[in-house]
Amino acid sequence: MVSAVEERTISKIRWKLLPYLMLLYIMAMIDRVNVGFAALQMNADLGITPSMFGFIAGIFFIAYFFFEVPSNVIMHKIGARVWITRILISWGLVTVFTGFVQSSTQFGILRVLLGAAEAGFYPCIILYMTFWFPGKHFAGAVSVFMCGMALANIITGPISSWIMENVQWMGLAGWRWLFVLEGLPAVLLGFYNLFAMVDRPEQAKFLDKEEKAWLLGRLKEEHEAKAAFVPENKWHVFKMGKVWHLSFCYLCYVIALYGLGLWMPQIIKGLSKELSLINIGLISSIPYFFAVVTMVLVARHSDKTGERKFHGSLPIGVAFFSLIGLTMTNDLWVSMALICISQMAIYSFVGTFWCFPNMYLTEATAAVGIAIINSTANLGGFIGPYVVGFLKEMSGGSTTLSMYFLASFAIMGTISVLALGKPPAADKIGTK
Repeated sequence: MVSAVEERTISKIRWKLLPYLMLLYIMAMIDRVNVGFAALQMNADLGITPSMFGFIAGIFFIAYFFFEVPSNVIMHKIGARVWITRILISWGLVTVFTGFVQSSTQFGILRVLLGAAEAGFYPCIILYMTFWFPGKHFAGAVSVFMCGMALANIITGPISSWIMENVQWMGLAGWRWLFVLEGLPAVLLGFYNLFAMVDRPEQAKFLDKEEKAWLLGRLKEEHEAKAAFVPENKWHVFKMGKVWHLSFCYLCYVIALYGLGLWMPQIIKGLSKELSLINIGLISSIPYFFAVVTMVLVARHSDKTGERKFHGSLPIGVAFFSLIGLTMTNDLWVSMALICISQMAIYSFVGTFWCFPNMYLTEATAAVGIAIINSTANLGGFIGPYVVGFLKEMSGGSTTLSMYFLASFAIMGTISVLALGKPPAADKIGTK
């Protein structure tokens, strides 16, 4: 039974925090995945082969891996407002500079710098949300935030392809202006963030005393319930088997997500040589419309029922079948239907997934634990695109082996989530 104060408090937090956090994530994803569209022109200009592109696009995540845990620890110490501001400004500037590279080597260096600059953004936001949302409401909140990923993919295609075809100012190619024009908003949002973000519920002027008391009391109860079985020293999280288990679960998701997403524009281009860049961008946005709706519905149903394991495992299992189906057709619209199903299934995994770390980690240990899970799994952002490119090149342009590769990780994601046990404090934080 939801009390009036609980309903009022959660509603205020959702409307105050989630639209803005989602906007920040949209900017992050645009500057992360626009390389997939830039490649339609950039690869020829810089002499980048398919395997080179997969390597350079994915090397972002190698830098991300090394800088993510320190980034999350710093954020927990100095606060989200200041640290997220630093992240926004630095990654925006690196994206702008990418528009002026003259070689594949320079492009690779800036992809590394982009990973280092953005490292910690996603886990910092997940950690930040644990400061505000009790476990009962967490999956729904994460799914709304994660809509930023899908919305970014919806708008990145049309915007990026339009820029490439229509903006050649000062004699620079369209793909260069793509990076410049899509990097600047992150810099501007960085300066705005200093005034917009509130670090903790205690500082929230939009909550009254009763609402703050309920929220802080509920979060304290959950913290005490988990503290009984979580090590006090945050660095001991490295020894927690469940953290590494969750890292593998998330790794499977990330490999499927980026392996399909970063290559999708080129996959679509290969299905029809008559498509223009703008058409490819528009068609590429279609799967993400369906992904947004499905992701939110699955997460809300998970919050409503309190069930996490099957809501997390079964959707990504569906992706196994749709990715295999992609190897059996060359028809554009049949392939697009299967890509839509794949993206719906992959995206539906993530909202519920982040409830699992929240079941096992206290606030202090979450700063390290969430960063370990996300940084380790984000190596899949390198593995997925690189292996897809390597297999595509080895197969003479065919994506059949690549889809088998992605499908294998989708089914392993299902199995690994199903293998999770029930957390000791699950009943006390409203999940099962």
